[in-house]
Amino acid sequence: MTARPRRERTARTYLPGIADIRICGTEETVKAVLDVLEREFIATTAREYDGGQRAYLQLDTGNTAPDPD
Repeated sequence: MTARPRRERTARTYLPGIADIRICGTEETVKAVLDVLEREFIATTAREYDGGQRAYLQLDTGNTAPDPD
């Protein structure tokens, strides 16, 4: 079987202090990690899939950009 060619991906850009997070684990583990992150940080609503075994979210840790002054 021949591997199919990889699709072209657009370069990602990131905002200072914003983390894109993917969590994988059992449904209970993913839920526990999401609970802690949502309690400690400003986070987007997680997009869960695979029956709750994976989730994507964005996390705001505050502006980490260097101060130009």
